[in-house]
Order: sequence, then structure tokens, then C-alpha cells
Amino acid sequence: MEVTEIRIFPKQGQDKKLQAYATVTFDNKFVVRNIKVIQGSNGLFIAMPSRKSKAACPNCNFKNEVGSKFCNQCGKSVPLLKTDHTPDPKADHRDVAHPITQEFRDYLQTKILDAYQQEKVKGPSAYAHDDIGD
Repeated sequence: MEVTEIRIFPKQGQDKKLQAYATVTFDNKFVVRNIKVIQGSNGLFIAMPSRKSKAACPNCNFKNEVGSKFCNQCGKSVPLLKTDHTPDPKADHRDVAHPITQEFRDYLQTKILDAYQQEKVKGPSAYAHDDIGD
């Protein structure tokens, strides 16, 4: 599988860690949107698109976001799930798409970060609007 196009959408705003969104096309046939370019303590890295996990309300079975205190359907209190380990805030999100191997993840991250650096060199005048490519 080959990356055939990368579009970078720099992010401007209060979130200092989120630098940009990327849209990546593979083999001119498949697109993944909203890959995040994030500034971490050890440098830039990518985060794959994700969505919040859901859990069913015990009263009406409506699927609410994990961590909700009340059901969005019936309004009743939703009990917190008991776990044997310390809650991990990252566990509330699940990747929508992600690389299977470390080798491909490294390849994808290198390609996206190279494209991001090239976009930064162009400067703010190259991107007059803040579009994330949805």
C-alpha cells in the first residue's frame, strides 16, 4: 500500500498541542481523514482518527458516551462501570482506522510529518482558512 496524496490542514487556536489535521489517500483509491498531528513532549507524532466509546443505559438501552452521568434518552442516572484497574482516559476513545504493523505506522508517520513540515514552510498565507477536510 502506497501513500499517493497527503493534504495538511494546519490548526490554529487555543489547543497548543494539536498542530494540524491530515487527509491521506492510499493507492489513489482509499482516503483516511482527520489524522491529527500533535506536539508531544518528545516531538511531533500522529494520532489516528477516533471516536468516543459507548455504553448502553441499563434502563432504556440507549448508547451513551462512556463516562456520561445521565442517559441522553431517558434522563436517568447511568452508573459508572467498575474496573479492576485505574481508569485510563484514552480508553474512552477507539481508533476508527489504524496501522496494523509498527513498520507501516512509522512509514505513515514519516510521510505525514514530512508533509506537515513542508506545509509549515509555505507559511500562513498558504492556508487562508481552517478546514479539516471533512
